[in-house]
Amino acid sequence: MLQQTQVERVAPRYQAWLERWPSVESLAAATPAEVIREWQGLGYNRRALNLHRAAAQVAATGWPDDLTDLPGVGPYTSAAIRCFAFAEDVLPVDVNIERVLRRTARSFGATSAQALMDLGATICIARIPRCGSCPLAGACPSRGVREGPARRQGPFEGSFRQRRALALRQVAAASLPLDELDSEAVRSLERDGLVEVTGELVRLPGESSRTVHPPVRLA
Repeated sequence: MLQQTQVERVAPRYQAWLERWPSVESLAAATPAEVIREWQGLGYNRRALNLHRAAAQVAATGWPDDLTDLPGVGPYTSAAIRCFAFAEDVLPVDVNIERVLRRTARSFGATSAQALMDLGATICIARIPRCGSCPLAGACPSRGVREGPARRQGPFEGSFRQRRALALRQVAAASLPLDELDSEAVRSLERDGLVEVTGELVRLPGESSRTVHPPVRLA
């Protein structure tokens, strides 16, 4: 959930998710529609489908030796699971940890993972690092060095991402005729497996009726 989504938005949703699906098996037993609906407001909804598919695979066959065999799991996510869930000596290198390692020219073990993430997110930040507050500043060869502005994603307002989000939110509330929706956004969602189009009816995967559901949570 934290990939591409801010902590303050994720924290309450994470707790609600675990209350609803406290185990891999319970998540695997959910329908794709239930999972997509619960994920609404967190963005990048394909993550929800991949998480559901991964849970189904683990529930059916157990954890694979290579976690990247699971849907949606790449090298970083694999390392994070091994470090935080299985307590293995693997350092998951996200953008914040990579910055700290590069600037300090030091190596760290897995026990430092959370501290390094927090350090990179709050002190060893990209453009204006707060070196005066950094516990590693004394021996840091990059102390006081600033970096250029990072490439930023375009604004959400008015973007195609916003159109997709709106269409998915509408379908999550109730299955709807295609002509009542943004057809281009719907076709994009369909390619990602987030909606199904049967005839002229658009619905979440596995749903067949025009049942109206409670409004989805956006925060």
